[in-house]
Amino acid sequence: MKKRHVTWLALVLALMMVLVACGDSTDGTTAGTDAPDETTAPDETTAPDETTAPDDTAPSTDTTAASAEPFRIAIVAPSASNDLAFTQSIVDAVNVIKSEMGNVEVAVTDGTFIVEDAAAAIRGYASEGYDLVIAHGSQYGGSLQEIAPDFPDVSFAWGTAADTFGLDNVYSYEAASDEGGYVMGVMAAALSETGTIGIVGPIEVGDAKLYVDGFEAGAKAQDPGANVNINYTGSFSDVALASEAAQAHAAAGADVMSGTAQMVVGAVGVADEVGALWFGTQANQTSLAPSIVVASQVYHWEVILREIIANLNSGTMGGEIYTINLANGGEVIEFNPGYSLPDEVRQLADAAIAGIIDGSVSTGQ
Repeated sequence: MKKRHVTWLALVLALMMVLVACGDSTDGTTAGTDAPDETTAPDETTAPDETTAPDDTAPSTDTTAASAEPFRIAIVAPSASNDLAFTQSIVDAVNVIKSEMGNVEVAVTDGTFIVEDAAAAIRGYASEGYDLVIAHGSQYGGSLQEIAPDFPDVSFAWGTAADTFGLDNVYSYEAASDEGGYVMGVMAAALSETGTIGIVGPIEVGDAKLYVDGFEAGAKAQDPGANVNINYTGSFSDVALASEAAQAHAAAGADVMSGTAQMVVGAVGVADEVGALWFGTQANQTSLAPSIVVASQVYHWEVILREIIANLNSGTMGGEIYTINLANGGEVIEFNPGYSLPDEVRQLADAAIAGIIDGSVSTGQ
């Protein structure tokens, strides 16, 4: 009996050990899988707010903005983009438009004084489907007249001229540069001590001729006895010719000079050397010679570009002519803060500006 009792007791103990072993195995597994904070922690390893969060990585509004096509503007111009004259005036204006609209792509082909090169660039941009191709040069008119009909879905703008060729996808623009020229002429005559003023012009066309004529009219209005010498070089871009023309003016006694087009950098250099005052146009030319530049008539083409783009957005591809002037803010007289302009001369300028705007002063054009 004693042996059987011991045997059963041994069997019971063995069975309990098996059950304990099975229980330990189950509990161990459960303990391993039930420790979510250390082993599986779905809240930490999958962390949807950081790794999958669609709202953070690809928000629907950003996707829409990214997929929106930009408004594409191309500029073809004859001289350098930083010429402080004709080409820079349109580049600066388009950059203003870009800053205002935001989603704008701008391409510039400058230095295309050769008309054939400009025509190739204009056609190339049109082929690429730009929304607005700006042919910034009156010499490009003939080329544009041939190219525009081939691209009815592209809008073109060109200047400075007042002719759309009767084409529905061509805008044209011009500058009433005689207005600012007149104001400059008034100041030039008032400041001149010799009574002799020199003007360096390029070719007698477009806004260049208007400016020269307006300048002469303003000078004569202020001083009927003023000697206004005008020299057209026959070139928009020849800096050497502009320099020679300015030297001739200086030799003739001119103590005040002005000029227009991208070649005037040569004339400004001469004026600076001889100590003659300078009046600029198209862009602010103060940086060329801070001590002698009195003021500049600055073109703000963005005034009419806003209207052109608004028309495009409403479905009008062209057929309209625009003019910038003193009244609409497309032309602004910017005075050099580094030059001490006498108060009475500034008052003459302000009076001329007001008179041109209200119609009481005529530039003769």
